[in-house]
Amino acid sequence: MKTFIQKQEEVQRAWHLIDADGKILGRLASKIAMILRGKTKATFTPYVDMADEVVVINAEKIRVTGNKLADKKYQRYSGYPNGLKEFDLATLRRNKPEEVIMHAVKGMLPHSALGKKLLTRLKVYRGSEHPHQAQNPQELKI
Repeated sequence: MKTFIQKQEEVQRAWHLIDADGKILGRLASKIAMILRGKTKATFTPYVDMADEVVVINAEKIRVTGNKLADKKYQRYSGYPNGLKEFDLATLRRNKPEEVIMHAVKGMLPHSALGKKLLTRLKVYRGSEHPHQAQNPQELKI
């Protein structure tokens, strides 16, 4: 029996809609990373872009457990002296809730060109409205 290898041009893509209202950040991010990576498909091939498109709504209503709102820190460095900026999770969730989910999912994808390509298939929105109605995304229960 030969090993099946998925070809890039034969990949079937689907659209998924995920409502993040009341979901725990890490558990939601791991499910999204699995869908983006293609591990939910029977024809998974590690080095092929098999990502389905994922639309996440209600990003500002995400939950975290424990004392992460105050303790979890995000850093950004401009490259200049004294250019290090540090934010806690509560501040980032208030100002840019989309970035919280994007950052969590990015850490769970491969740190290569493939990972960057997979991350472009994730769309995160603050409220319950999104501009992808024409693609008819199927709602996913997590």
